[in-house]
Amino acid sequence: MTWSWWLALAASYLVGSFPTGYVLVKWLTHQDVRAIGSGNVGATNVTRAAGPGLGAIVLLIDIAKGALAASLLASAFIHPISLTARLSCGLAAVVGHTASVFLAFRGGKGVATTVGVLLAAMPGIGLASSLVWLAGFAVSRYVSVGSLLAAISIPVWQMLAHQDPSAVGLGIALALLISVRHYANITRLVSRTEHRVSWSRRRR
Repeated sequence: MTWSWWLALAASYLVGSFPTGYVLVKWLTHQDVRAIGSGNVGATNVTRAAGPGLGAIVLLIDIAKGALAASLLASAFIHPISLTARLSCGLAAVVGHTASVFLAFRGGKGVATTVGVLLAAMPGIGLASSLVWLAGFAVSRYVSVGSLLAAISIPVWQMLAHQDPSAVGLGIALALLISVRHYANITRLVSRTEHRVSWSRRRR
């Protein structure tokens, strides 16, 4: 691995490390999102802490972090560019998001950033995995179930597309990282204490 690869991975990690949810909630509401709800700095918990508007902004920025790493940063440093290079930089950004150097190596669960990586590096698979998330969430009403199913589907779609083994390996790494970050959710799912979204409106 050449110095240009290391620079690309380091830059991608730093971009991924930017704690979007923490910074925006702290700036706009003077609260520490880590002390609210699940303690996560991702869009779901930001929505709980500061409302859906800010949650949507955090979601879009976190997606953009992954897309930036897998597109501009990868192509700026690595020549010739390849799918493996894009996914490597994308994985570095997701690691940064989940273990941010700015938050004592803590962070979010990496789902939104992974979406950005997939849309930039493998748009078709990104769309397919997003549809898996939507179906899993719609049927179960658990955000975590949708996220886990979507993550697991990534390497499956890659193998169906007959991608290079190195690219599939990086897809497996993304799926494992997201699954590990959802350990607490899996525990709550098993104990049936995980928060479930209700489709019915509350009566006043």
